[in-house]
Amino acid sequence: MKLFRSRRFDASSRHRQVYSAYEIAYTTVDWLAAVLFVIGSIMFLYDDLMHTGTWLFIIGSVCFALRPSIRLARELHLARLGETGTEQGNSPDYRRG
Repeated sequence: MKLFRSRRFDASSRHRQVYSAYEIAYTTVDWLAAVLFVIGSIMFLYDDLMHTGTWLFIIGSVCFALRPSIRLARELHLARLGETGTEQGNSPDYRRG
């Protein structure tokens, strides 16, 4: 199974659906990490907010660590779909709600 094939996301409508869902998750986590770092940076300017700002940096760092995990999960899911858009053991018109 080859991962990170550049055109796998477009192999079928199911591939596009799965790819889009993971892109939304990736972008949300990326945006959240950036917001937490900006707010944490502002809090670091005030001594009484420094402790909370530190926690925002930690949570933002966890979000940044999730990004490659989301990409890997997406690639494994797309690879499992194969070239036809069906997951193992399911028919071509398999739909996930």
